[in-house]
Order: sequence, then C-alpha cells, then structure tokens
Amino acid sequence: MDAEGNEVLPLGQVDTVIAAVAFDKDGKVVKVFIDNAQTKVEFNKDLTLKSDPNAEYKTKVELGDDYGMKKASSIGKEWYEQAEALGDWMVGKTVDEIKALKVKERDPDHPAVPDDPELSSQVTITVQDYIAAVEEAYNNAIDVEPGAETLGLGTKISIAKSKGLGTDAEGKEVLPLAQVDTVIVVSAFDADGKVVGTIIDNAQTKVEFDKEGKVTSDRNAKYKTKVELGDEYGMKKASSIGKEWYEQAKALADWMVGKTVDEVKAMKVKQRDESHPAVPDVPELASLVTITVQDYIAALEEAYANAK
Repeated sequence: MDAEGNEVLPLGQVDTVIAAVAFDKDGKVVKVFIDNAQTKVEFNKDLTLKSDPNAEYKTKVELGDDYGMKKASSIGKEWYEQAEALGDWMVGKTVDEIKALKVKERDPDHPAVPDDPELSSQVTITVQDYIAAVEEAYNNAIDVEPGAETLGLGTKISIAKSKGLGTDAEGKEVLPLAQVDTVIVVSAFDADGKVVGTIIDNAQTKVEFDKEGKVTSDRNAKYKTKVELGDEYGMKKASSIGKEWYEQAKALADWMVGKTVDEVKAMKVKQRDESHPAVPDVPELASLVTITVQDYIAALEEAYANAK
C-alpha cells in the first residue's frame, strides 16, 4: 500500500546510466552522449509477469517527448533536452573541470542539481551519476584509429529473461525475477562511415523477489556491467574457447574496426542453439567469439544512425 492506502503491485525498475564520450589528447571532452535506460518490469497481483517480455524498451533519450518531464519541469524542458544541455556544457572541459561543477540539493531525490549560471535555465535534473559516468568513460577510454569524425551511441533493451512466480519443468518453485539486459555500443566513425573504434558492453541487471512479492535484491548495491565484472562474470569456465565475455566482446569490437556498418551487418552467422541464434561464422572470429551477436550489431547500426 502507498501512503494513501492504494494497492502497490510489485515492480522491478532498473536505471542504467550511460555516457559515451570522446576525448582529445589533452583529456578534454570533444563529444558526449548522456542517456538513462529507466526500464520497468511490472507484475500482476498473483506475481505473474505483467510487462510484455517481447516489447521494445527505450532509453529516456529515445523516448524523447514521450518521457513526459516537460509538463512537470520548472524550466519547461524535456529530459533529453536537459541531458543534451549538460553534455554541451561538458564539451571543452576536462573530467576534473566537470567534477568541479557547483551543485545544490533541490530535494532528497535531487541532491546534485547544477548551481551554475550557464546551466540554471537549462538543467534541473540531478547530475552526480552522469558526471561519475563521464569520469568512468575517461578512465576506460580506448585509443581509436586515425580519422575519427563522429561518435555514436546505440542501445538495445530486453526484459525477455524476466520471470513470474511459478514452477519449472522439474516442478521446482520459480520466484519472480525482473531481469533487464541493456546492450550498449559506443563507436567512433571516420568520414567514410568506417568504424575506427568501438566499445561493446551489456548491463545484465537482476531484481529478485520473494514469493510474497517483496524485493530481496540490495537496492543500494552497485551493479556492474559484464565488462565491469570481468572474470567475475564466469563465462570462461563454460566457454568452448576458454574466453570470458569481456574478451569476446573486445574481439568482436576489434573485428569491426575498418568496416562500415553494412560490412559488419553482412557478417556470416550460424545458430548454435536456441539461446544463441547468431554466432559469428567467419574464420577470423571462430576461436575468439561464441556469443550471439545480433543485438550488438543492431546497436552499432543505431550508433551510426545517431552519430554526431
């Protein structure tokens, strides 16, 4: 029940903060994309899954005006407009200069709103997570091939592995689970549309419930992407080629360099099993990549379409 006595149904919400950033040789921001995939998985009163596991889920930027912040905004700006303004303010600054932004607490839900004349009429969202993501982007930045002209960000979100309360094939109880897989591809392109550098990642975040519908996952824990997990993800022991997920993702990203999106999309693939319908079937990747790649290629295509 909420404060007014209305029934509140179980909900798993995953907020995945994303920052795609290009830096120059002096560590100053050249281009930046800021986004947030706020994905909700709803359950019915009987704890069966209410949300459509096959639906297309969008980030706040992709939702655009449909996100609906403008009507409640004191400055009359939608979320994507505020995120873009924050990104524009970052251009030309180092991470340390960005971290030095003066902020103020608007309320408990907004502890770090910009308190800077340049941003006061453009940004009222709380910014601490976006600044932290830009700092992480800098710490994990990769060198790209010469000729980078544009930067793009692509995502693909799925809740297909979420589950309602039930039993499995062996009759064992299955507890409710909200699982959100957020594929993230950041890519730089040259003037001919060829990839000069790519980072591939997947934020596979799980919100677990008990059989009463109460969240058992730690709401305050820091959840990591597959790349951030590194060897802790635990794919290597089950891998036929003995490679961890982050190693396979990097091998796929390296293979993309020097190719256009159309050339990447033309990659020959094969179905390994029902869960792996598009595994690379090219000699260069046979000993390097056994993960299914269709979502990463789709996200690369979106990154190119959105590149600036």
